[in-house]
Amino acid sequence: MADVTDLVEKVRSGELRLHELEDHADPDDAAAARREYVGGETDADLETIGAYSIDAADAEPNIENMIGTAQIPMGVAGPLPIDGSAADDDFHVPLATTEGALVASVNRGIAAIRDAGGANAEVLKYGITRAPVFSVADVTEAATVVEWVEDNEDLIEEVAEETDPHITYQEVTPYVVGDNVFLRLSYDTGDAMGMNMVTIASRSVAEIVEEHTPASLVAVSGNLCNDKKPAAINAVEGRGYTVAADVFVPSDVVEDRFGTTAEAIAEVNTRKNLVGSAKAGALGFNAHAANVVGAAFLALGQDEAHVVDGSNVITSVEAREDGLYASVTFSSLPVGTVGGGTGLPTQSEALEVLGLAGGGDPVGTNGNALAEVIASAGLAGELSLLGALAGRHLASAHEEHGR
Repeated sequence: MADVTDLVEKVRSGELRLHELEDHADPDDAAAARREYVGGETDADLETIGAYSIDAADAEPNIENMIGTAQIPMGVAGPLPIDGSAADDDFHVPLATTEGALVASVNRGIAAIRDAGGANAEVLKYGITRAPVFSVADVTEAATVVEWVEDNEDLIEEVAEETDPHITYQEVTPYVVGDNVFLRLSYDTGDAMGMNMVTIASRSVAEIVEEHTPASLVAVSGNLCNDKKPAAINAVEGRGYTVAADVFVPSDVVEDRFGTTAEAIAEVNTRKNLVGSAKAGALGFNAHAANVVGAAFLALGQDEAHVVDGSNVITSVEAREDGLYASVTFSSLPVGTVGGGTGLPTQSEALEVLGLAGGGDPVGTNGNALAEVIASAGLAGELSLLGALAGRHLASAHEEHGR
């Protein structure tokens, strides 16, 4: 065991830098030394940050300069019955959030779905993208590059798939903007969300494009991918999972669970989610899909910055003769059950609650199921909030719970 005090003194004297502590101590001692140093420099009490149950070594691939953990309360919503192509069961959905009443609200939506006989869910499309950007002399050279790419997709596929046994090349779409050429490459990465995989594959593709054309690679990601930023291309073309869930809720269930009518909920959806969102220039036409996506991502080890992509959702609601039809369509939901934060102990346990930890058999089925579960939970969240707004009890509910 390393002497934590000695390590702290070496950092203070400049003999060691914070990121070098793991070279002289095990990960837990390095985190303790870093915590003591930071606490001393800032006069902050880091006792709770330093109280964690995971082995710091497990977190090494996911964090640098670790001082501890951020503990976020985790609740569970469900059981949520889903009839999906991949998710076909009752699911207890872990949600990590600091927003009071969110889990309760999702649970209310789930109760309505359960009373209605369950939600349908389907993955409509899948492909994770990366879009290198190249410079060329002029549009004539750009056209030459595009022609070569379109004539050599077999070579592009071969080069991309050589980089990882679990990656499958899907397609490339070229875009030209003056002396810029973008190649939006799409891949299937199985149960992994796959950003690292597609970046490595796209770098190899870029190298052969440079070798055979006048193009010069500027950046392996040229923002036509487009990840972690609001983007219309993802709303239209999709990125990650394009997944939908829907349910028909009989009128008596609408009244019992939400204290309102199908017509009132449909009007809220039209005027708020559709007209209001359009006037605002929003890309997501929904009530609060990001709430459920964010809470699920934190609980289940997903890349939290992809909440931006995951909120690209259209909620559709129709009052029908004997009830309410509601659906959500997620255009760009990048999720996975292996890699990234999914291997951390807390997040792995949460995935086990869903029965979706690790790779699926066959490959890809766990990722598909996770997308369908999140979409269905998002549907429950939309139903609950729209019902609260239509019944005019959103504010009173927050007042009652002191939140």
